[in-house]
Formats: sequence, structure tokens, C-alpha cells
Amino acid sequence: MADPLTLFTSIGLSEQKAKETLKNDALCSALKDAIAQAQRVLGVAGVDKATGTLLYTMASRLRDPKRLGFLTDHIAQRKICTELQLAAALEFVKSHPQDPINQQEFESLCGVGVVITPEQIEDKVEKVIKKHKDQLLQERYRFNMGLLMGEARGGLMWADGKMIKNEVDMQVCVAIHLCLSPEGENYKTEGYVVTPKTMDLLKQHLEFTGGQIRTRFPPEPNGILHIGHAKAINFNFGYAKANDGICYLRYDDTNPEKEEEKYFTAIKDMVEWLGYKPYEITHASDNFQRLYDLAVDLIRRGHAYVCHQRGEELKGHNPPPSPWRERPAEESLVLFDRMRRGLFAEGEATLRMKIVMEDGKMDPVAYRIKYTAHHRTGDACSTPSFVGSLEPLIILICLCVSFRRSSYFWLCNALDVYCPVQWEYGRLNLTYTVVSKRKIIKLVEEGTVRDWDDPRLFTLTALRRRGFPSEAINNFCAKVGVTVAQATMEPHMLESCVRDVLNDHAPRAMAVLEPLKVTITNLPEGIRNDVRVPDFPANEFMGSHVVPFTRTIFIEQSDFREVMEKGYKRLTPDQPVGLRHAGYVISVQKVIKDAQGRVVELEVHCCSSHEAAEKPKAFIHWVSEPQKCEIRLYERLFLHKNPEDPSEVPGGFLSDINPNSLQVIDSALVDISVSKAKVFDKFQFERVGYFALDPDSTADKLVFNRTVTLKEDPGKM
Repeated sequence: MADPLTLFTSIGLSEQKAKETLKNDALCSALKDAIAQAQRVLGVAGVDKATGTLLYTMASRLRDPKRLGFLTDHIAQRKICTELQLAAALEFVKSHPQDPINQQEFESLCGVGVVITPEQIEDKVEKVIKKHKDQLLQERYRFNMGLLMGEARGGLMWADGKMIKNEVDMQVCVAIHLCLSPEGENYKTEGYVVTPKTMDLLKQHLEFTGGQIRTRFPPEPNGILHIGHAKAINFNFGYAKANDGICYLRYDDTNPEKEEEKYFTAIKDMVEWLGYKPYEITHASDNFQRLYDLAVDLIRRGHAYVCHQRGEELKGHNPPPSPWRERPAEESLVLFDRMRRGLFAEGEATLRMKIVMEDGKMDPVAYRIKYTAHHRTGDACSTPSFVGSLEPLIILICLCVSFRRSSYFWLCNALDVYCPVQWEYGRLNLTYTVVSKRKIIKLVEEGTVRDWDDPRLFTLTALRRRGFPSEAINNFCAKVGVTVAQATMEPHMLESCVRDVLNDHAPRAMAVLEPLKVTITNLPEGIRNDVRVPDFPANEFMGSHVVPFTRTIFIEQSDFREVMEKGYKRLTPDQPVGLRHAGYVISVQKVIKDAQGRVVELEVHCCSSHEAAEKPKAFIHWVSEPQKCEIRLYERLFLHKNPEDPSEVPGGFLSDINPNSLQVIDSALVDISVSKAKVFDKFQFERVGYFALDPDSTADKLVFNRTVTLKEDPGKM
């Protein structure tokens, strides 16, 4: 067994927590015994972080050591899967110190075998919110959310608390924010500023829209969408779709220096890949003239002025006030026209709005001068930089991420235009990655990754290339929920959603990553049998494919050991093994080695599994007359959970690159059933993992990306 520190960190304990555990002799001994027992059930690699956390909690809270083995078995066998079940189990053994334990009573009181589906959670939360809806809408975020959580959990005793919380958060957000629009009661939203013209503008708005829900997804076309954008896409398009509304894809194309056509195309592709079709594709630049006219109106009303402070003067938290703030409107109108006609140099003049922002900064810039040709409107001398506040004047309902609400209301009211409600929700982040466009560009420039679609990134194009199904990403976003608070999730939560989808939809095939040649000596030369392999072994009605079986097959090098080890169930000179789907059992006759003493070939004898003296302990995968392929195995790109955090990675994110994030196996073998696969087609390579066909594939050589590993299989040992 590994040293205690390594052992404890291998089950998910932080190094600090592991060192603290070593100082407590009783806890250290109990935890080591629990891990050893769990590994006998699950295998050395089978004790994952979730299981390790339960073992640690159990070992640290258990007062009766004789119950350690009993509880460990229930954890290892996945009968106790949650902290809630473990708490009930600990309470049970505490109150039942005498042997024997009534197994049926124990499992009943600890929720063993109880499965709570996401649909049950959704239905229960919906009923609870409906019960309190009137009070919830009246008090909004002042409402006691603990009451909802308590009532929801009361009917779902063994449900995952995080799933309940996410469902409550999402349904509360929908109930509070989204129920008002159909009735035209936007002006009742918290913080909404009502002016003498509000009701007339609202009436005009409802006449134009007919009360229809209208949302928009407004990406900047200067980079590729990432996993955080998937949440915004799901919320904007998903809500509109669920309420018979429409959603626009609106490109915020106001920075021509960084915009490229490939980004416009990729954004549209990713929206459609996630399963959504925009009602209409629009651009901020469609409204440049209207935006300009509104800016002129803002100046005339005395709410904006032309300023000549340089950019460097405006940096920092407390820049000096502009000496041009009280400039006459007529003078600013003349200067603004000159800005448009290109009579100022870049940085020589800006249009600023007279408002103090929430963070205390004064007078944000609304227009600046850029001598860069715009891809749609041609030459432009001044471009709007505050279009985010003006855009909702065109798009009628706006879902934004953490925008400055009072500034937004101020601008709309200053111009006497209709002011749609603004609903904020928090960003979605993942650990062990970066999503900043600037930092991804740096990774590409440094050669750390190939491009925006490198499968080690969490851009949507990268996830698609790696083989993540769009359905899994949407499911992940639904599980995360919609909250005002920023959500930072672990990658394994997304990977779990991917496995759930691929398990149902990825047909099985066989591939050998590190081939070992096997010659079946009791089969004649030239023999070739067809073996039918089910695409989905759990449901053979879902189709099958045929692979050849000949005198020469290839197995994984790791499926043979020359020296028998305790617990090893696969092929050895003294231990036969079964071949999956073939109906044969093989036994080693001769081990052939090269000059360096490495095993390069096995000669074996095979017999029908029905004729074998005893049933083999394991069945392994194999290939015959295979196709050579390249396999790319991916791990996390960064070593630390928060590579952008200077306290965690003092040298910066570029110093935290995992040197083992990509392993290329260029001589793997795969069965011929995948020979006609198309780019992005997905498979489960049995006993190996889930894989997708990469765009680098050619007719001569297929390239597969490992999407995710399989769940740990104790039988694989």
C-alpha cells in the first residue's frame, strides 16, 4: 500500500487535510483500514473523490470501531452514496450498539436503494413554489428561500441537496423575473424608474409585440464561445422557446479591430449545435445610424458632452473630473459631428455621458474614434462603445449578465424610450481552465494549444471536437441552474453529464491502444469467422455490427502479465481469459520476447467458452484484421484548480500547464466497424473510454479523441 500521505490524497483529500489526519493516530488508522477495504471491493483506482469523502467523514465521526467494516462495505457497494445517507447510517449504528444489526431496518432508515429522479425534484419544487407564489412575487428576493428548501426536502428525504437548491434557484428566478412580461408589468420590477412617459411607452411596446416574449443572445464576435456562454444560450433561447416567444442572435460588432468572419460563423454554428435556431440574426451595426441619432438627442438634452481627456488620464479608480463637462450642448453637437467626419485623431475626442456609475466612476465613454474599417459598414470614424445600454431599445426584452442596472435605466429614461426589464444572472465558470479570450489567444500564440478548438480547452468548439454531446452540455446547464450568484463548478460534473448521454447513444466498438500480438495456434491459417457485436450490449435490439475473428488477434499489453499477482483476473501463463463477444477462452502456450526481453507475442490455445473447464474470471476486448489509428488522450490543461489565482499560482497561468495534458498514441488499432465513421461520430471503445472522430482524420488514418474515461469498473482489475 502507498504511504499514508499519498494514500489519503489519492482519495481526494487536500494535502493539508491529509497531513492533519496523520496527526490523529486513531483517525489515521481507521481511514487506512476503510480505504484498504474499499479498494478490495472497487480496485485501487476505484475509490474516487466522492467515495473518499464519505470514507473520511465516516472514519472521523464513527464512535464504534467495530462498525467500520459494515459501513465501509455499504459505501464501497454504492449503497450509501450521499452525506445525508451517511449521517443516517452513523446515527443508526450509534443507537443500535448490539449485534446483529437488522439489515432490512438499517437500509430502510438510511434510504438504501431509494432513487430520486430530476423529474421528481422538478415536480416537487414546482408545487412548493406554486403554494407560496403570491408571497414570493410580493417579497421577491427578500422572501425566505430556506422555507422553500425545507418544504421541498421534506417530500424528497434522500434527494441530493445541491440538486434541490439548483432547482429552487432556477424556478424562483423564472417565477420572479419572467412572470411579469406577459401582463406588461415591467414597470413593477425592483429598481425600475417610472417617468411621466412610462405608461405610454409601455402601451406602444405591447401594441408592437402583442405581449410576446422576446429575448436576445448578444455575443461579441471577437472570439469563440465557451462553456459559460452555453448557460446564456440555454437561458435566453430556452426561455423564449418554452413560452412561445422568439430569441434573436445579435452580434455586438462594435470593435472592428478584433472581429473576424470566422468568429461570426463559429458563434452561429455553436448556437445551432446546442439545438437552437435564432428567430433572426442581427448586428449592433444594423443600428449605427439610430444609435448616432440617439447620441445627438442625448447631447441636446444636456446628458452628454464631447471630452478631450486622453485615455491615460481616465485610468485608475479616481480620475480627475473632465474640464469639458459643462460644455454647451451646441458646441458638443458641432464637435460630435466633426468626430463622425474624421476631423479628429484617435483618442483626441470622446463622447461621454453625464452619470455617476455604481462603482463611483463618472461619465462613461459612449463614443470614441477608431480609424478601422468595419466589415459591414465600411469606413468608420467613431464607433459606439456603450451600445450595451442602447441595444435594448431595439431588442424588446433583454437578458443580461451582471450589467449595471441603474445606469441602464438612466440611459433609457434620459432619452424617453421604452425601457425593457433587465434580469441578471451569474456567470458560469469551471475550475482547472481559463476562458478569457486574451488568455486563450496567449495559449495559442505560445503553442500550448493548437487553436480555439483544442480539446483541452472549454470553448464550445473544443468541447464538440473532443466529443461532448450538445445534449450533455444543455443538461449540465440545467443542473447548474439560473442564479444571481456566480457558479464555479468542477469539470467532473460536466463529464458526468457527458457519460450519461454517451452511455445511451454511443455505439460500442473495440480498440486496442497498446497492442500485443496473439497467435491462436489451434486455428488453421486463413480461417476467418464473423463475430456479431451488439452496438449496445444492454439492449441488443438497438443494432449490431460484424467484426472478423482470425488466427491472429491483438489484445492490450496490460491484459497480460507474465507473473501472476494477487487479485489480477486477466491473462497469465497459468490463468485463461475470455474474449468478449467471440465465445472463446484462450490459454497461453508460449511467450515470445525480443532481444531486450520485452513480450512481443503470445501463442495461445483457444476453446469454446462452453468447453472451458471453468468460467474465466474476466473477459477482455480484442481486435482482428484491425485498422490502424491515432488516439489522443487528454487530461486537464492546468495543474491547479484556479490557474488565474496568483495566491495559488504565483507564476501566472502559463506556468501552470500540465505537461501530461496530451498523450498521442499513433499506432493504436481499432476494429473495422468504425471505418466509415464521420467527423465527430462518437463511440464507446469497450473497457477503454468514450471517443470521437477528429477532423484531422484522413482516409488512410483515423484520429480519435478521448472524450471521457469510463466509470471505474472493479471487474477491470
